[in-house]
Amino acid sequence: MALVMPVTRAALLIAAVAGVASPAAAQFVVEAAPPPKPPVVDGHVGDDEWDGAALAAGFVRFEPQRGTPSPFRTEARVFADASHLYVAFRAWDSEPLTAQLTQRDAALDRDDAVAVVIDTFADQQTAYYFAVNPLGTQADGRIADDGRTVDGTWDAPWQSATMRTDWGWSAEIAVPFTSIRYVAGTDRTWGINFSRSRRRSLELSHWAGPLDQPYRVSQAGRLTGLSLEPPARRQQIVPYGLTRLQQSESSDWDAGVDARYAVTPQMAVYGTLFPDFATVEADQETINLTRFEVQLPEKRQFFLEGNELFGQRIRTFYSRRIAEIAGGGKVLGRQGAWTVDGLSAVSEPLGDGVDRANYSVGRVQRTVSGRSNMGGMVANRRYRGVDEGSAGVDTTVFLGKTFNVTGQFVKSWGTFDTGTTAFYVRPSYDSPTGHAHIRYTHLGDHVGDNVNPIGQIRDDDRRELDGAIEKTQWLTGTAVERVEYESNYNIYWSQTGVLRSWQVDQGLSVDWRNRFSTSVDYTEEYALFEDDFRNRQVGVELGYNTREYQSVQVGYEFGRNFGSDYALWTGSLKRKLTTQLSIEYELQRLTLTPDPDRDSTWIHVLRGSQFFTKDLFLRVFYQVNSVIERHNVQATFVYRYLPPFGTIQVVYQRGTAEFGQRSNQGHTLFMKATTVF
Repeated sequence: MALVMPVTRAALLIAAVAGVASPAAAQFVVEAAPPPKPPVVDGHVGDDEWDGAALAAGFVRFEPQRGTPSPFRTEARVFADASHLYVAFRAWDSEPLTAQLTQRDAALDRDDAVAVVIDTFADQQTAYYFAVNPLGTQADGRIADDGRTVDGTWDAPWQSATMRTDWGWSAEIAVPFTSIRYVAGTDRTWGINFSRSRRRSLELSHWAGPLDQPYRVSQAGRLTGLSLEPPARRQQIVPYGLTRLQQSESSDWDAGVDARYAVTPQMAVYGTLFPDFATVEADQETINLTRFEVQLPEKRQFFLEGNELFGQRIRTFYSRRIAEIAGGGKVLGRQGAWTVDGLSAVSEPLGDGVDRANYSVGRVQRTVSGRSNMGGMVANRRYRGVDEGSAGVDTTVFLGKTFNVTGQFVKSWGTFDTGTTAFYVRPSYDSPTGHAHIRYTHLGDHVGDNVNPIGQIRDDDRRELDGAIEKTQWLTGTAVERVEYESNYNIYWSQTGVLRSWQVDQGLSVDWRNRFSTSVDYTEEYALFEDDFRNRQVGVELGYNTREYQSVQVGYEFGRNFGSDYALWTGSLKRKLTTQLSIEYELQRLTLTPDPDRDSTWIHVLRGSQFFTKDLFLRVFYQVNSVIERHNVQATFVYRYLPPFGTIQVVYQRGTAEFGQRSNQGHTLFMKATTVF
């Protein structure tokens, strides 16, 4: 079965560059001179306006043909004053541009795009990225663990503008220092890099390179000579108000606020009261052929800042567990080699205003020997006088450019006193075009019971061994442009030595130079649950992508799944009707034989987006899941007058419910306003 990446791959691919310079990259240095006067962010990169700015040129490819000079000329210029970092790009191109995406944080790797990435702590591990396409669409996020973790949900206010020219296109970016964390002082050095994505040739190029990995923080260049004062404006207050008119229900309203105060440029405290749980957004239905819980993305602003710190493999904190929050507080910051993130929230699980639970999470992480780190974490839920949660330590150790070892140890508490520990160790090899790892994992038979009130362990009672191999090969002078192969092997026993499962996955995908793509996936699995099951999955997929957003894809998968024969048809269509109007359609059709629980289903998902400007748009969302008789429709009109947080929204909804649940929601109208102080 195909693996779908849920994050903005856009920003990930084009922003895969940041950090302080390694010795091999010492020649990549630019000086942060102040501008004679702040540039006007209008997309026009005038010579007079940018005279005296530091110049970064001579981009090299990451793919294809890693390490070769890019044949497409790109220049970046940099200024920095007391309040902003200013970056200008000139991107030469003799062919028509690929620029279709208008939604913030969209997958900008489907378009031409440029990005700047800054490591404000010069720690070779963490960074911010800011990307923009020729339409002015923005994407931003956070990178951690020298590129092993990338979080595209982070948002901040910053300015950008672009302009098409007769020689290509240009872009200007202004990042206010109030939007980021850093260390104040004179003559500071940041890690910095610049990147460019060119969709038609599937090219990703960087100024400082070639990189060993697309997200490698430690191999970028340096921005020197920064004089950084604490920001004049330290607070950010984001209140919202929401009214709801629902068929056959009395009218209702909600209000809440998120607040942030920068104690120092590198340390901030956060507070929230009745945060908006993305009330006007529905989770998309999907086919789940496993017996494990689906992980859903976080959408609440309170949890997004610093979220990249909680991405450990044994997931002891899963913020979606905390529903109906009455209030919460958080501290997040950096001091030298130490990073601290601690939060506490009060929730009303039953929504009755009386029966409350307290969730507390704390994490401390220290940089070790440049790129490596060690961390410790505690997570606990106290509900009706009972504590449930865990404490643990974890590490990421880099051994040269291509080898690294990650590991984690967890001790849990709660209802059970035995089978409460978990750990794993994973050595891996990562090259620019390949990956291999071996991992051993131990999960006590009651770890999930103790951890899952605040974390997410899909299955415990394991002694598990798995390994994977992945390889990408770029070809020239043939009809094939790129070949990708991946395989994964997994086996685990219960803590008493009973074989519970083994699984083999194989996948091969080919991108053809004529814009077609093909893939084949095969899975063979043994699973012991209430019975012995021998599962098998074979899937094929055919697609056509113009590399200008327009694409069509069909797939067919068949096999055996937990005692039933099954067939799964999938399809997707993406079409740009005008430069501002796009539609997307997805289909999943599952049939099971026999089907005693009547799980065979049709899932249809339809999206439409009409952008009048990048901050004024209408979105329509419709989905059907026939097995639970769910028909969900939503239309959202949004005006971002203070992007990204200051918005006015008018939403029509019908049939929205929790993921995988039937809904009887009638016609509902929401009106929501958010502002920023």
